[in-house]
Amino acid sequence: MYNAGYPKGKLYNPLILFEVMNNLAVIHAYLCADGYVIKNSEKSFYKYYMIGFRNTNLILLEDFQKKFQSAFDIKVHLEPGERCRLGSKKIYTFLVNTYGSFYSHHWELPQLEENELRKWLRAYFDCDGWVFCRSRQNRHIGLDSVNEKGIYQIKQALASLGIVSSVRKRSTRPIFSLIIYGKQNLFLFSQLIGFLHPEKKEKLQLVLDDFVSYLWQFPVKEKALKVYVKNILLEKAKIKPSQGIVRLCSSREENISRLQKELKTLYGLHSLYSKRINGLGTIYYELCVNKKSDVYCLVKNNLLSELEKEKWLKL
Repeated sequence: MYNAGYPKGKLYNPLILFEVMNNLAVIHAYLCADGYVIKNSEKSFYKYYMIGFRNTNLILLEDFQKKFQSAFDIKVHLEPGERCRLGSKKIYTFLVNTYGSFYSHHWELPQLEENELRKWLRAYFDCDGWVFCRSRQNRHIGLDSVNEKGIYQIKQALASLGIVSSVRKRSTRPIFSLIIYGKQNLFLFSQLIGFLHPEKKEKLQLVLDDFVSYLWQFPVKEKALKVYVKNILLEKAKIKPSQGIVRLCSSREENISRLQKELKTLYGLHSLYSKRINGLGTIYYELCVNKKSDVYCLVKNNLLSELEKEKWLKL
């Protein structure tokens, strides 16, 4: 682990180490997609070692700058609309010795923990990915690369998260295209990876909104399922202060019954649901978590929004 400025022993703090490893994954992805890690010829009298990230989007440039400073305790120079850059033999040596080549044809996806992998994929797709939406006809996320091995590694990484994709070689150029399509795969990408790039993030939401369905798409794999269930609860679960219970509603019984099942399987939570009719005569289904111990379990596992936690603390 490179340590340019942390006080001795600071990286032994597991929370800081966790953050640094995540940030290194993002830095690596940015540099593989739109960056460079280079030095000049050994024969040159004056030596230079450069690390740079080229992108026109300020949000991505600032994210790179922030992650770099967190990982290396050094602030890179940011040129808005152009790049971030830094000259450092020490960091150059660390990056090359740790990850190997950063050239377009030769970079490789490193071995990463799942959380690091999701952040790596987010950063890479933020740079080189695109989102396409032709309403009700063609909706997909795409990625082009000249690196055949690298793009198949991305395909395998997506598959490990339950996201199916396909790769094909262009007939006219030595470029490989990866495509993610289908409602389940696009929703999973949004839940597990997503975009930081604002335009791509907005366009992905348009794609998801183009699928007209009120059924919740529960993933098959347990880790993805936990993330999905957590996001549903963070968005929809509400504390009823007068009774100290948690309630959540949906217009589809299938959604509520499946959520009840997953809460029991994943967290051992007991809940009840029933059919309701509002003042306009609209039928909906309400799931309730009534026991104090089960409500506490929701809070302890961070399954309620900060606003709802505040309500719970005031009970």
